[in-house]
Amino acid sequence: MAIPSIAAYPLNSLEAQNRVDWNIDPDRAVLLVHDMQQYFLNFYAQDSELVKSLLSNIQEVKRACKAANIPVVYTAQPGGQSAKDRALLTDFWGPGLIDDESITKIHPSLTPEDEDIVYTKWRYSAFQRTPLENMMKESGRDQLIIVGIYAHIGCLQTTCEAFMMDIQAFMISDATADFSQTDHQMALDYVAGRCGYVLDKEQLIAQLPNQNSNEKGSEYPSAPSVYSIPKSEADLKAQIANLLSISVDELTMDDSLLDFGLDSIRMMSLVSSWQQSGLSVTFMDLATSPKVNEWWELIQHKTE
Repeated sequence: MAIPSIAAYPLNSLEAQNRVDWNIDPDRAVLLVHDMQQYFLNFYAQDSELVKSLLSNIQEVKRACKAANIPVVYTAQPGGQSAKDRALLTDFWGPGLIDDESITKIHPSLTPEDEDIVYTKWRYSAFQRTPLENMMKESGRDQLIIVGIYAHIGCLQTTCEAFMMDIQAFMISDATADFSQTDHQMALDYVAGRCGYVLDKEQLIAQLPNQNSNEKGSEYPSAPSVYSIPKSEADLKAQIANLLSISVDELTMDDSLLDFGLDSIRMMSLVSSWQQSGLSVTFMDLATSPKVNEWWELIQHKTE
């Protein structure tokens, strides 16, 4: 049995009643980005609003965790698994991923950074046959923040196993996704009632140190309060360079702006300016397609 095609549903409508009252401590926490590989995302429609929201929300969670010095771990299943390695998974899901980098890769908008850790995933739980437990013990961390897919399979099993290891697990409701809203809700209800804590992206960010305080102001150089709608590729690059306080010559149309450290604060200021100038564009439009040429294609489409 293969994974079914997945219809979109609203991530922001999900919530659960927690039995415990846990809070995230940056000195104790690790962020797990669970199985955000192209293969698993391909079961959603190509222009799925769910996927756009999911990617944007995970990006925001990761940025907030990075700013709070929370280490980031990814899991990714390998392609071309042998029958021995795959074992009972084949009975339920078939042969799995082929050995093709185009589908085994993490989604480009979430590409791991140099300091991030990537573990090969073999079973539902991220703890099985990986160094995750040892890494957490050795670093003195006993909280795990979980984002990714699929909520009622790997994310849920990882949460359950964390509980049995005395690790507090936090599942982010709108930064996880599933086969259906019913499956997703079931996973959240089980976590909240049996083995972990459920919260949404905004609740998580509110628990982390405030990165917008005055002492951080020097990290965000001054820029024009309003940007007009770019009329050309050169105009767009000039605006981005100004926003990032870099030379235009440092930018190419193929660059990902995530590589230049573009954060949600500056991206939102750009979105707000373009909206004021009459461009119908959203934060998620830019966040899920972070390359300069993708922004230019979006602007052209919106201004046709």
